[in-house]
Amino acid sequence: MSALQADLRAHATAEDREKTTARLPEGYPVIGVRMKTLFDVAKAHSGMPLDEVSALFDEPEYEARLAAVCVLDIKARAARLPADDRRALCELYLARHDRIDTWDMVDRAAPRVVGQYLMDRPHDPLFTLARSANPHERRTAITAPLYWARYGTPAHLPDLFRLAEALLGDDDVVVAKPVGIALKYAGVLDEPALLSFLETHAARMRRPALRYAVEKLAPAQRSKYGPGR
Repeated sequence: MSALQADLRAHATAEDREKTTARLPEGYPVIGVRMKTLFDVAKAHSGMPLDEVSALFDEPEYEARLAAVCVLDIKARAARLPADDRRALCELYLARHDRIDTWDMVDRAAPRVVGQYLMDRPHDPLFTLARSANPHERRTAITAPLYWARYGTPAHLPDLFRLAEALLGDDDVVVAKPVGIALKYAGVLDEPALLSFLETHAARMRRPALRYAVEKLAPAQRSKYGPGR
């Protein structure tokens, strides 16, 4: 057992085990650690080598794997992280994606670990994920580009819109909501580009996606769009 795992277990309580179990799929193994404590533990162990992070993904418990993506995210936030190290983080995330199987694991790490690394590189891995049968891999495909919308320029957005278009018909709520969120932040950076996208695609967008996509538009602009499908 790693030091991080031991630390998590030392902070486990029956109350937190019950709360965590209630919001996860039935039968999902948990340790029982509140989220703030988990983040603090991950931060305290963020210097752990990547082979130990990878080993955490082999653990059955939710908190161990969530801690693994938290460590990746913390490492990716280092201001002067060498490109090779950033690549290693992204590659580990993608290689172990079969063990990243809740929406919050994706959201915790995809923007900085995957999106930041790929922002000025080919985006082929995201288009591959967008075609995956795994809804959490599809969520990564559209959540990673949030980094481009928040920290990039309008020149970084065309592939975000292409990924959103590829996922417009996705019926899984794990995917539909983040499609709308990605479009919303793309619109903050380049509102004319979002309006152009909506002009073409709003009629066939899923309701959750459309609701989030128009959230930051002026009321008069929002009223032009129906509830979606």
